[in-house]
Amino acid sequence: MPTKAPGKLRVAEIFASIQGEGRWAGTPSTFIRVSGCNLRCSWCDTPYASWEPEGPVLGTDEILAQLASFRTQHVVLTGGEPLLFDAIVTLAEELKSQGKTITIETAGTVYRDLPCDLMSVSPKLANSAPDAASGWRDRHESTRTNVDALSRLISAYDYQLKFVVNPEADDDMPEILALLEKLQIKPDHRVMLMAEGRDSETVHHRERMLVPTCMKHGFALTPRLQIDLFGDTRGT
Repeated sequence: MPTKAPGKLRVAEIFASIQGEGRWAGTPSTFIRVSGCNLRCSWCDTPYASWEPEGPVLGTDEILAQLASFRTQHVVLTGGEPLLFDAIVTLAEELKSQGKTITIETAGTVYRDLPCDLMSVSPKLANSAPDAASGWRDRHESTRTNVDALSRLISAYDYQLKFVVNPEADDDMPEILALLEKLQIKPDHRVMLMAEGRDSETVHHRERMLVPTCMKHGFALTPRLQIDLFGDTRGT
């Protein structure tokens, strides 16, 4: 369930960079990374916003004040899971009142009604399950797919679906195709495969492996420019 915390958000980081993934890859953007997540993906590349949430608790006015130093048109609300928190609605409304173009990056487990120009939804597959020793596996597995929330998000917003896959480890296609069928979505450029990996060599190798799958099913292949340009580092 969404957390009741009107007006305040724990923020792991605010930074300006190039959007690395999806339809608007290459676009200068300011990122507001909200700290806190209802999932614990085994390959999470931002554990400081999920496994071990960190950062100061800020009012939306304080966040907007920090944002004023950046001159980008595009703003990305990411996490963690930004849609968990009531205050994300207030923040999005304020950003839209300033004329900003808003992308929201979400796992699609929660629906909210708020201003958004691109809902970037990354449904988590079975490959995301954490180790049983973490104590999170059952909770993660019971939460990671919410077909009702996904259906509402793709009906209400311009969207893209990004599936994180590792073709060297698993065949994720049956699960992806089954979910698309439940959502009544036919593959097109809005359905994307993204190679899991923490370095350019690994990502590029897996992207090459994914090309035949994209060609077969009509998926798009999204890059991860932030890995190419900066490596696995914060604030990029």
